[in-house]
Amino acid sequence: MKQRIASLLSEQGIDCFGFLPLDACAITKPYLLEKENITSGSVAIFAVPYYTHACDQSKNLSAYAVAKDYHLFFQELFQTLLGTLSLEFPDHQFAAFSDHSPIDERLAAAMAGLGIIGKNHLLITKKYASYVFLGEIVTDAELGSEPTAVSHCTACGACLEACPFLRGERTQCLSALTQKKGSLTEDERALIAQHDSVWGCDICQEVCPYTKNAKKSGTIYSPISYFEEDVIPNITSSTLLDMDKDAFALRAYSWRGKEVILRNLTLG
Repeated sequence: MKQRIASLLSEQGIDCFGFLPLDACAITKPYLLEKENITSGSVAIFAVPYYTHACDQSKNLSAYAVAKDYHLFFQELFQTLLGTLSLEFPDHQFAAFSDHSPIDERLAAAMAGLGIIGKNHLLITKKYASYVFLGEIVTDAELGSEPTAVSHCTACGACLEACPFLRGERTQCLSALTQKKGSLTEDERALIAQHDSVWGCDICQEVCPYTKNAKKSGTIYSPISYFEEDVIPNITSSTLLDMDKDAFALRAYSWRGKEVILRNLTLG
């Protein structure tokens, strides 16, 4: 089964993955496992690279929001993976998660050897830097893997120095600020305008030496075609207003509504 999961992930363009015993993971939402009737077993944790050449052209969107909503990618991926595994291994239970997960995904990925944990609290892979989404398949099968020690970055401090919110008394995040509903303070409006950030923020990733190395070597670019389709590197008011309901629903920022994004556009 372990080899089969590896093969299925590779077929989807996912080459950064590892395996862990479920009991080695930090269980943060046990009810999700109980719902799937899985109390012990293994986890296949994997990193999905999303950075493309279109992201190089992005100026006012976080790189993860340039392509269509990654949740839609995971929906299709999990349907394929779980459908195949359930047919081939009918005596075992399988479940798949991303974001809303029963485990601490970042910690599990580090223990599975996918990468290191940076000062910006992101998982940093050697090949794709931190421009990855994490997902996992959980099964009640025992796959015989052992966790490794968690490693951390060199702590050069570049991400902390560059972050506009790690100075003074600010404790929020520019990414969270761009998603804030309602009125903004003058300081908040000035920050959005200064960084021309309509949605999200990649500053701590952009200045990271691991990102610079991955870009220099060219390994940072995703081999997965989904993230090259229907890309919008930069959002404008006209682009946004021209989107009908269905088109807007495909974007990673659609859950917040157009009003917040239009507000941020007026500040740039």
